[in-house]
Amino acid sequence: MDYRYLGCSALKVSPLCLGAMMFGGETDEPTSKRIIDKAFEQGVNFIDTADVYHAGRSEEVVGRAIADRRDAWVVATKFGFPTPTSQGPNEQGQSRKWIYQSVEASLRQLGTDYIDILYFHRALPGVPLEEGVRAVGDLIRQGKVRYFGVSNFHGWRIAEIVRLAERLGIDRPVASEPLYNIVDRTAEVEQLPAAAHYGLGVVSYSPLARGVLSGKYAVDAPPPADSRAGRGDKRMQQTEWRPASLKIAQTIAAHAAERGTTATAFALAWVLKSRLVSSTIVGPRTEAHWDSYVDALSFEPGPDDERLVDSLVPPGHVSTHGYTDPGYPVEGRPTA
Repeated sequence: MDYRYLGCSALKVSPLCLGAMMFGGETDEPTSKRIIDKAFEQGVNFIDTADVYHAGRSEEVVGRAIADRRDAWVVATKFGFPTPTSQGPNEQGQSRKWIYQSVEASLRQLGTDYIDILYFHRALPGVPLEEGVRAVGDLIRQGKVRYFGVSNFHGWRIAEIVRLAERLGIDRPVASEPLYNIVDRTAEVEQLPAAAHYGLGVVSYSPLARGVLSGKYAVDAPPPADSRAGRGDKRMQQTEWRPASLKIAQTIAAHAAERGTTATAFALAWVLKSRLVSSTIVGPRTEAHWDSYVDALSFEPGPDDERLVDSLVPPGHVSTHGYTDPGYPVEGRPTA
């Protein structure tokens, strides 16, 4: 395994980060454990979950699966979203109260006494960041958290959180987790350059555009019933289920076949080719999914591959004109 430093930190992570969003839900615990064990045997040392994935069951499944070799794993989890049992205005967000409460819950669910990387799960417009940064810094000093990072933060917020950390005497965040794939390259405009400038490692998510770039979806046919699209996944409907992206995925699949690889391996390898990316999160539902991801580590995109992708989606753009991800709302024109 060709481990990479996570930004300017001394922490080394595998280029594939095992995403645990399906674990404890669509993927049952025995299957989840088999995937985790297989990934570990292949050299993967990085696993990503969150307090809200399946109401904490993902963390529980991960914790039990890695218990015998906890210190060999780099475990990342997140806070910020309300859980299904949250009640009241303070059971979400970035207050010291909620951060402490959610971190204590994550530690219990993971069955561990420390979290390697704790992410701010999302940016909250209008909410001051200082209290959250200070709280995370205190958790680091207590030994409950080793490093912290940000997820879904625009470039200016990355700069602001770095400024706050330095003013408060806290180590800078080590990771930024943006959405980034062939059909959504908007992270190239500011998120990736900002992370690189401030020394954060990029740990991108959705490199397969929630499965679209696997090439399994036909352009003019209903999706398979057992697929994410077939199950009516809300986030996928908001983001990746676009006719232009489906067409591009078919072009990528044909090109990948000519190159002697799969669409899945091609899409993952393309993301990892960027020198700004430390690792990319892949979230398998099945063992077969995981097996298909590992092939990306043996494929090296070349100049012709880059030119093809650029011809389909120009740098910094998305596949569909006028599309805006609701997870990254435009904040520049408030009217109320």
